[in-house]
Order: sequence, then structure tokens, then C-alpha cells
Amino acid sequence: LGLIKAKLAKLRAELLQEQQGSGGGGGEGFAVSRSGDGRVALIGFPSVGKSSLLSALTDTESEAAGYEFTTLTCIPGNVLYNDVRIQLLDLPGIIQGAAMGKGRGREVIAVARTADLVLMVLDAAKEGVNNHRVILERELETVGMRLNKRPPNVTLVKKKTGGVKFNATVPLTKLGDDPVKTAQQILHEYKLHNVELLVREDVTTDQLIDVINGNRKYVTCLYVYNKIDAITMEEIDHLARKPHSVVISVRRELNLDYLLERVWDAMGLVRVYTKRRGAPPDLDDPVVLSAHRHGVSVEAAAQKISRELVNIHNYSWVWGTSVKFSPQRVGLTHTLHDEDVIQVVTKTNTQQKMDKDYSQRVQNYNKMIAEKRRTRTKEGKKKRSTGRASSQRRRRPLLVQARIERPQMGSWGRTMAMIPGVAARLGAL
Repeated sequence: LGLIKAKLAKLRAELLQEQQGSGGGGGEGFAVSRSGDGRVALIGFPSVGKSSLLSALTDTESEAAGYEFTTLTCIPGNVLYNDVRIQLLDLPGIIQGAAMGKGRGREVIAVARTADLVLMVLDAAKEGVNNHRVILERELETVGMRLNKRPPNVTLVKKKTGGVKFNATVPLTKLGDDPVKTAQQILHEYKLHNVELLVREDVTTDQLIDVINGNRKYVTCLYVYNKIDAITMEEIDHLARKPHSVVISVRRELNLDYLLERVWDAMGLVRVYTKRRGAPPDLDDPVVLSAHRHGVSVEAAAQKISRELVNIHNYSWVWGTSVKFSPQRVGLTHTLHDEDVIQVVTKTNTQQKMDKDYSQRVQNYNKMIAEKRRTRTKEGKKKRSTGRASSQRRRRPLLVQARIERPQMGSWGRTMAMIPGVAARLGAL
């Protein structure tokens, strides 16, 4: 069964690649520049209230009407929550078969893959009949998106020689009677004959195939049931008790604040305030970290402040709920909590010189400065050469015109031109 699933996954991936290569151009693109500290994509079937939800949460007015496919392109908007700017993307409605390119569904899903959180907007009044949630989950699973799942704890290292080395630290009960043979068959199907595979959890064949492909997107998804004003209280209670679900009504403005709270929790955003030595903390401009991007450690905060700050970091003082004492001295691996205050203490020049990679950092810095100087020199020479060429082109027509208008004269002609009266006759000629 695992070998059959591997063949189906491989054939499905090849089919999607062929369709992407044969797709024609034209049409308005969906690419939107990233802004804010997080990105949320609104995805769902047509006429479920995505545009109305974007208009209710942000200052952007997205066109909403009573007919389907009102939104034909990606419309961005920004919502400010807890002093953090979050970007919302109103995507066009997708239909069944979107993963295969039907209704420009592949472009819509490609934008959804860049989001930190997916809000799947559903019609609460019609969900029991249309079953849109299952259809959308299947379409997103087809293109490699894994909703509300975490990457399996499996390490795959490709080698040039050595064959297949399989190791597991836990009992494997989901890979059949012979897990080693099943894993080898799946690896041979993908033409991987020299690898090291280390499994640290009880994975299934689908999870092992995802690790081999390496192009899966693991994203958090909230199922937003809109139009709850059209159903009964029993139905609302049934939908609200489902995992990762929120019930709202954009028309009546019901439960929108709770939706923003759930979005904040699902994105894992953390605000960290910086502090200088001998000065109060800066509470106006927090450093926003995300658990889904680069983590919420001291190293991630230092990296976001400055790239060089990680190399010269000595230790940090932290005030807040993440430490037992306020302040407490911590290292780069310390995990920060929301609204913590951090003060970074850098190394002295003597401490920096004692680092093992100090000489390498100095060489890299000197190379960077030399490269910038060479670039400026090349650009300056190019500008000077371009200026000379343009000035020569501007003067050349005048020289040609002067040669054409002025007749050529020998030494006798120049001598006669100096005699009064003769010059006038020569000019008439």
C-alpha cells in the first residue's frame, strides 16, 4: 500500500508540473508585496463573505455583490491589532478542481502558500449540504499544503555512496509489518538509493512521502463559519465546538473581536520591547517575532534588530514572564514571551578578538568593502565613458556641417582670401 501511495504521489506531482509548464500567459497577476508583521489569506468558495470580512476588519473597501466571482484579483488590506500590523489578502473564490488549474485556482493557491495563516471562510447556512470544507481541504492537500499539521520528525540526508541506512528511535507501527522494507521501496520509487534516514516518531507512509518530496507547506488554518444569523442556536453550537473553528456574522458584526483574538493566537506573534542601558524601554516600537517564521528566541530578536548583533552578542537582560527573576541574564537560546523587555549586551573589542571566527569575519568585511569600491569604480567609469560618448555625438554634426559649408582651399586660396575684395568674390563662389 505504501508503494502504491508513493507512485500516486509521484504521478500527481508530475501531472501538476506538466500543467504548470504548458499554461499560457496573460491575465492579471495575484502577486502582492508583503507588508506588516504577518500575512493572512482569505480562501473559500465564491459568495461566502470574504470581501465583506476584509472590508469589516480593515479600511480597504473590497467590492461585494450578490453574484459569484465578484473579486477577480488579490486585494490586500491591513488590520492593526495589539500595535501589530497584519496583512489580509482577499483572494478570488476557488471551485472544485482548482488544484488542476480550474478557475485560475492554481494561482490563488500559490498566493495562499505564502501566508502565515489561512482563514477558510465557509457559509454556515449551506455547509451541511455543500460540504465545502472537505472539498477545499482536498484541493489544498493536492498541491502540497498541510493544514494544522506539523512537519514529521524525520531526517533525510542524501549521499553519493553507501546505500540506504535506516534508523528509528521509536517503534514504527504505521509502516506495515516490515518498516525497513516499506521505506526502502518508497525511496527506490523516487530513485533514492544512497540516503541516511533517521525516524524519531511513528510516521505514516504519507508523512514519509512528504519528507522525501520536501516541498510541503505546513500552515495553520482557521475555519470561519460566516452567516450564522441564518441558522439556529443548536447549529451554531455544533459548528463552534469543532476544532480550529470560529463562528461569525459579518452582516451583524457578531464575534469579529473574538476572530481577531484567535488569529493573533494562531499566528504565534510575540512583541518584544528593547531597552538601552540606563534608559527606559521603548514601548512605542516593539520588535515583532513569529513562532512560524524564525522563532521567538533571543537570537531571533537580535537577528531582526541587526544581522551583526548575533555575532557580537555577549548576553542579554530580560524582564517579563519568560524569566524567573526580573531582570535575568539569558543567552541566545532563551525563549521570549509576549511583551518582554530585552537589553542586549555586546562583546568588547578584546572579547571579539578572542573569538575563533574573528579573523574570518574581518576578511569577509574587508572583501565586502573592496567589492563595494570596485562596483563604485566601475559605475563611475561607465558614467564618464557614457558622458564622453554623448558629448562627442552632440559635437559631431556641427563639425560635419562646418566641413560641408566651408569649401576646401589650398595655400594659394588662403593667400588670396586675405586680400580685400578677393575674399568677397571667393565667398560668392
